[in-house]
Amino acid sequence: MPLYEHVFISRQDLSNAQAEGLVEHFGSVLSDNGGKLVDSEYWGVKTMAYKINKNRKGHYAFLRTDSPAPAVEEMERLMRLHDDVMRVMTIKVDAHEEGPSIQMQKRDDRDDRRGRR
Repeated sequence: MPLYEHVFISRQDLSNAQAEGLVEHFGSVLSDNGGKLVDSEYWGVKTMAYKINKNRKGHYAFLRTDSPAPAVEEMERLMRLHDDVMRVMTIKVDAHEEGPSIQMQKRDDRDDRRGRR
């Protein structure tokens, strides 16, 4: 099955538990449609570069999935209809990277990338 990475932003007035509950909800939507949630990360509340729906901040979440295209389409459709989700981005990837995403790594771990410039 194809591999996907999803990032979505939910409203800032949700609690952390509600935002993490959205990750579980959309993971169950994938599994109901024949997909699998490989990994998920809750990145927390972050300030956005511009306002979206009069919100300056949002809860960010990251999902790695192994799902057929119809399951991903259904999940995206439900995300667009959900009142708490403001933005969704889905990317098809060739392989999932091991370990935490760049957002979850400590800043010290990322400093070696700056030396290459």
